Amino acid sequence: MPRLSEVISALDALWPPERAEEWDAVGTVCGDPDAAVTRVLFAVDPVQDVVDEAVRLGADLLVTHHPLYLRGTTTVAAGHFKGRVVHTLIKNDIALHVAHTNADTADPGVSDALAGALDLRVVGPLVPDATDANGRRGLGRICELDHPETLRDFAARAAKRLPATAQGVRVAGDPDALVRTVAVSGGSGDSLFDRVRAAGVDAFLTADLRHHPASEATQHSPLGLVDAAHWATEWPWCEQAAAQLDEISDRRGWDLRVHVSKTVTDPWSSHHDSSGAPN
Repeated sequence: MPRLSEVISALDALWPPERAEEWDAVGTVCGDPDAAVTRVLFAVDPVQDVVDEAVRLGADLLVTHHPLYLRGTTTVAAGHFKGRVVHTLIKNDIALHVAHTNADTADPGVSDALAGALDLRVVGPLVPDATDANGRRGLGRICELDHPETLRDFAARAAKRLPATAQGVRVAGDPDALVRTVAVSGGSGDSLFDRVRAAGVDAFLTADLRHHPASEATQHSPLGLVDAAHWATEWPWCEQAAAQLDEISDRRGWDLRVHVSKTVTDPWSSHHDSSGAPN
C-alpha cells in the first residue's frame, strides 16, 4: 500500500499546485506523509458531514475541491466549525488534500467533467492557458451539441443530468432559441461573460449568476443563460478525479479503494416557486 506522500505526489501530477491562482489555498491541509493510504474519498466541500462520512467509510485520505481555509486562520480550535473538521480528521488519522483552481484549469479539469455529464463534445478551453502548447488547459470549455436543441430542452438536459439541488436550474433567454454551441464553466462563472460573448456560443452554463451581470448579459446579446447550483456543476469532477486516481492505483499496484461522496453539500435546502404579490 502507498504512503500518503506517494499518493499526494500522484495527485499533484494531475493538478500541479503551482497552476493554482495566487489567491487560492490548495495542497495538503493535514496528514502524516508516512501514513499508509488504503481508502480515499472525493468530495466538493470539506464540511463536517463529509468528514463524518470519511470516518464511517474508514478513509485515510479525503480529497476536496474547495479549500478549508481559503483566507487563512490563526486557530484550529474545535470551538469553531472549521476547527472541528481539523480535529475530527486528525483524531481519525484522515488526511485532507485540496485541488481547487489547479483542477479547474487542468486537462481534464472541472469543466471537462461538467461537459461530460451533459454529453457535450469539448472543442477547447474558454480561457486558454498560455503556457499550454497543446491548447487543452484553461478555464471553462467551449462545447458542441451532437444535434441542435432549444434552450428549453438544453436546460432540461442539465436539470436531468446534474445532481438534484433545491435551486434546480434557472434559465434566461428565449426558451425556443436553438442551441448548437455552449460554453460551460463549473462553479461561479459570471466573470467570464466577455470571453463567452467573444466565443460566439449560443448558451452559457455555469453557476452563481448574479442579478446585474446576468441582466446586462441578456441585454447585450441573445445569449442563453443556464444557471445551476455551484455544488452540482462541480460534483462531476469528483467522479472524474476518482477515476483518474483509480487508474493510477491499478497501474502502480496500490490496490486503493476510491470512493465519491454522495452527500449533498449544496447550502440551499428547499425551494418555493414564487406566487408573490402583484406588481
